[in-house]
Amino acid sequence: MTIRQMMKKWIRELSKSTTAKLDVELAMCKVLDVTRLYIHLNLDEEISKKDENRIEALLKQRRKGRPMAYIIGKKEFMGLDFFVKEGVLIPRPDTEVLVEDIIQQAKKIDNPLIVDIGTGSGAISVSLAKYIKDSRIYSLDISDDALEVGAVNAKNNEVEDKITFLKSDVFSALENEDIKFDIIVSNPPYIRRLDIEGLEVDVKNYEPSLALDGGEDGLDFYRKITEDSTKFIKDNGILGYEVGYDQAEDVKKIMIQNGYGDIRILEDLASIQRVVIGTKI
Repeated sequence: MTIRQMMKKWIRELSKSTTAKLDVELAMCKVLDVTRLYIHLNLDEEISKKDENRIEALLKQRRKGRPMAYIIGKKEFMGLDFFVKEGVLIPRPDTEVLVEDIIQQAKKIDNPLIVDIGTGSGAISVSLAKYIKDSRIYSLDISDDALEVGAVNAKNNEVEDKITFLKSDVFSALENEDIKFDIIVSNPPYIRRLDIEGLEVDVKNYEPSLALDGGEDGLDFYRKITEDSTKFIKDNGILGYEVGYDQAEDVKKIMIQNGYGDIRILEDLASIQRVVIGTKI
C-alpha cells in the first residue's frame, strides 16, 4: 500500500473525526519517523507491511475516540514539542493567545517572576520560560501526573533550571513564603459540571476531569485564584486567564471586584473571547 492509498483509506475510516487527515499524517509520522512535509512529497512511496500494521494499530485507537496526542505521546504548542500522556490535559492552540500576550507584557519587566496556576503538560510554564529572557517561573498543580510531565517537558525544552514545580492546591504551597509575582497566569478548569457529559468523546472519556470541571457555573477557579492572588501579586502586576467561550465578561467582573483594572479581553482565531488580562491597581 502506498502513502496515498493509506491516506485515502483512513480518512474515510475516521470520517467522524474533524481532523481525520491530520490524524492519519501524525500516525504515519510517528511510525515512519518522517515529517508531514515528507509525506506530502512522497505520496506514491510504498509502506512496508510491518509499518502498515503499526500505523493501522494507532489509527484504530483514534477510531475509538482516543485523542491523537495520547496515541503518539506528544503535541506541538508554541512551536515546541510537548510530551503528553493520559491524566494530563492536552495543550490547545487557543491557549497560545494567552501565552503570546504574556510574553509581550513580560518584555517590559526586568527579570520577571511568574507563577502558572495549573501546570498541566507544562505548556504555559515551559513556553514562558523558553521565550522570556531572564524569567523565573513557579509552576503549581495538585496533580502528581501533571508535575511529572511538566518536569519532563521542561527538561526536553532545556528550561528546567528556570522553573520550580510545586504540588499545590492553587496557591497553598506558597502560603508560608514571602513571595510576590510580576505575573500570575492560569488556564484553569472552566467547563460547567453539567456540560462535561456533552463534550466530545475524545475529551470527556480521556482527558482528566480534574482539569475540566470548573464547578456548577464553570467559574469556581476564577473566583478562588483571583481572590487569593491579591496576596501574591506585586502592585501593577498582571493577572491573565484563558476562559470559556462565554465567560469573559463574568471573569472580568470577578477581577474588578478583587482590585484589578485596565482589563483587556482578547479573541482567539475563531473570534471567540478567549483571554482576560488585568493589572493589579
